[in-house]
Amino acid sequence: MLDDPKSLAGNPTDENVADQVMPEAKPKELSFGPLSKVHVFWLAGMSCDGCTVAVAGATQPPLENLLAGTVTGVPQVILHHPVLSVEAGEEFMKNFYKAERGELDAPYVICYEGSIADERIAWATGGYFSALGAEHLGGDQHRPIPSTEWLTRLAPGAAAVIAVGTCATWGGIPAAAGNPTNSMGVMDFLGKDYRGTAGLPIINIPGCAPVGDNFTETVAMVLLFLQGIGPLPEFDELGRPSWLFSDTVHTKCVRGGYYEEGSFATKYGQKECLVEIGCWGPVVQCNITSRGAINHMGGCMNAGGVCIGCTMPGFPDKFAPFYKMPPGSNISSNAVRTYGAVIRRLRRMTMKYQNMEPRWEENDAVPSGWGAFQKPSLVNQAMHYLYQKMQYSGSTRPGDVVSKESLKAKGFHTPEV
Repeated sequence: MLDDPKSLAGNPTDENVADQVMPEAKPKELSFGPLSKVHVFWLAGMSCDGCTVAVAGATQPPLENLLAGTVTGVPQVILHHPVLSVEAGEEFMKNFYKAERGELDAPYVICYEGSIADERIAWATGGYFSALGAEHLGGDQHRPIPSTEWLTRLAPGAAAVIAVGTCATWGGIPAAAGNPTNSMGVMDFLGKDYRGTAGLPIINIPGCAPVGDNFTETVAMVLLFLQGIGPLPEFDELGRPSWLFSDTVHTKCVRGGYYEEGSFATKYGQKECLVEIGCWGPVVQCNITSRGAINHMGGCMNAGGVCIGCTMPGFPDKFAPFYKMPPGSNISSNAVRTYGAVIRRLRRMTMKYQNMEPRWEENDAVPSGWGAFQKPSLVNQAMHYLYQKMQYSGSTRPGDVVSKESLKAKGFHTPEV
């Protein structure tokens, strides 16, 4: 345990950092449910607080429902958040010390927002990168307690540790090339062998900022597991909720149909696929296009922005430079454009016929006062004839089987089978 802040001095390599900061205390075993409440300690490292904003806007379930304990089967969440909590100062910090000493009246979960900075670098010059509370050193001397140190002190007794947002999960922007903080994600910091008292490795919910619903939904499901009335949710090999991050942005993108037809935007503001102006959606695991940003609205591609890969471990360095077409897209988009142009025209021809009532075809007139309706050309008519032959092959076309007393037999148009 990092009791002495001077032990943070130095500049560890990625190979040995986990060994140097891994909590030494042996985790206590958690007794599963029934639970009336669960404490959640929110720690902030190298963060912009965007993850807090996203989580505060969640709707399924809403954060306030978790706090009120009104989500069926889920224990009430007692949130200790440096911004959202009512308490301040010593009154706010006392629960952190209780958690460290094992004196809380319920299990606790750690949620970490922001990347883990190497506080040894800051301590070498008498400073710190991010801290929460202060430790009394005697007299009028106090030492700010780094968020990193709080994570080290609380992790051994936590039922689960949840990394919120890309900075906490993979390091994010503070860990980009050339950074002066040696920042990293929670998983890099605690190491692969870390397990909470419930036996869970670090849970990762990436995004910059993450979808708020992704966080509250995952928390609710983990709490149901801790309650003993729900199964452990399925996570992938990197600790991401697999039901949320198994598909790519492109799979459920609202612009995916344009990609298939080889239609690509050449500038921002156009409705077509954005892959040729810098979108990485085909290789990025994220559900924002289907779930939206907040309250199922918005989201990068839905609002006209390109995907820059913010949920991925390689962000941001491996997706730079932003707003430039990915090399692989140059190959795939040209291949799609080759057959997409043909498919697109064939579909438009079919759409033209599907936009006509059978009555209009028989009367050779469209009774619309909104404009002249262009009739299909002879070539289109011939191709549509072949299309219909295939469409009704092995089946009966509506209206082909009629009785002598039917309106159609008497000269009126009423298709019937």
